[in-house]
Amino acid sequence: MFAKPLPGRTTAAAEGDVVVLLIGMRINHFWAVHHWVPVVLAMPRMLRELAKHPTRGLLGHVLLTASPRTYYVVQYWESKEKLHAYASAPDMLHHKAWTIINRKDRAGKLRRHVGLWHESYIVPEGSYEAIYFDMPPFGLAAATGVLPLASRGRRAADRFAHRPPAAEASAETGARAGADAGAGAAADR
Repeated sequence: MFAKPLPGRTTAAAEGDVVVLLIGMRINHFWAVHHWVPVVLAMPRMLRELAKHPTRGLLGHVLLTASPRTYYVVQYWESKEKLHAYASAPDMLHHKAWTIINRKDRAGKLRRHVGLWHESYIVPEGSYEAIYFDMPPFGLAAATGVLPLASRGRRAADRFAHRPPAAEASAETGARAGADAGAGAAADR
């Protein structure tokens, strides 16, 4: 039932850019239960829906609370394109929920009992690193897999500098192609 800690130091197996979505709600009026309970229940329904459709792109998530009023989810996605596709897919719960909210807002029927928010981040390769010590897979590592820390470097600077072999090869090829194109353009002048 509970994940067992992995002994020692590990890191996330993420490759390339990482897409992170923070999405949550704030209960503005506790007494307005009939307004905020549907919102509280909507996110687990969306997460179950995404779990049934892994090709939609959600890699993993962590449910968190910031206070007795504020609840949120950290989500890791395959790509910003898949995140946008899910958010706007008319057959998925997110789109249906926002249709209801927008209709109520236009009709002046929102009572400001619940606050909603999200923040999206596209984190380029080389701009993130992770370390876990005696932890079960968590966060980015739970979403992308776990590796021994030594495979990416014992220091944060080494993990930031990590590039998968394919990325290094394509970067070198791209740099060579750019240099060749520049040399060819110079020769044409």
